[in-house]
Amino acid sequence: MRIVGLSGGIASGKSTVSNLFKAHGIPVVDADLVARDVLKKGTGGWKKVVAAFGEDILQDSGEVDRPKLGHIVFSDPDKRQLLNRLLAPYISFGIFLEILKLWMKGYRVIVLDIPLLFEAKMDKWTKPIIVVWVDHETQLQRLIARDRTSPEEAKNRIQAQMPLDLKKTKADIVIDNTGSPEELKEQFQKVLGHVTKPLTWTEFVLSRQGAFVAFISVFVVVLILSKTL
Repeated sequence: MRIVGLSGGIASGKSTVSNLFKAHGIPVVDADLVARDVLKKGTGGWKKVVAAFGEDILQDSGEVDRPKLGHIVFSDPDKRQLLNRLLAPYISFGIFLEILKLWMKGYRVIVLDIPLLFEAKMDKWTKPIIVVWVDHETQLQRLIARDRTSPEEAKNRIQAQMPLDLKKTKADIVIDNTGSPEELKEQFQKVLGHVTKPLTWTEFVLSRQGAFVAFISVFVVVLILSKTL
């Protein structure tokens, strides 16, 4: 199995690239969706976060008011780190379960869409690593336009993440998204060809098909040995 790491920054276009993978039949495990699930009312993650941040972050329904919680953590690095520590085990387990489900279905290539790929140290489990990059000014202007937020709040949200220039140095593949949507799609086609190339032997062994072949091989060897003894 080939597990591809996909990262970027807020308003960099990572979600657009993620959707392109889906459109081409490659399953994507979205860490943001997993994070939403682990914050649902009554879950372990929900209990931890409410205990740490108080019931003021809850809506009348009892669900976490995500924009309110986001405003709190994006303006306070210590609280942001606390939130990440509280949810990291639940998110990691949720991602593992999603990968397991896709493995059981026989998928050979899976994309992990994780904004905090490097911060969570999950980059060591993925190969290749793709980073969607834009320059800082483009990122800032796109975020302001997209979320209709103030320049100050947009800067705080960008600064809360690892700089894209640093992520760029850690990537195997960099997608420059400073251009037009058409240019992005052209780059994506090249990336798609790289990602869908034949599996290496190690990747094949880790796939469901590889595990089946290994099981059959062991069974045949045991059968031969039992007849010769």
